[in-house]
Amino acid sequence: MNFDKELDARGLNCPLPILRSKKSLGELTTGQVLKVVATDPGAIKDFEAFAKQTGNELLSSAQAGGEFTFFIKKK
Repeated sequence: MNFDKELDARGLNCPLPILRSKKSLGELTTGQVLKVVATDPGAIKDFEAFAKQTGNELLSSAQAGGEFTFFIKKK
């Protein structure tokens, strides 16, 4: 999937992946996509809730080898 910015949140625990994602999304324009890679197992539920609360679209989430990858489209 194409993305405009990537955030490496590996090794960070809640709430840091969400906080850093919020900051990164603030640097993007409407319609741009942020890719986030995290290792916190709670990130799946956190990013689903974050997308619902902020109106940003969670395009996809995937898990592989203990890492979670999220693609978020800015509203």
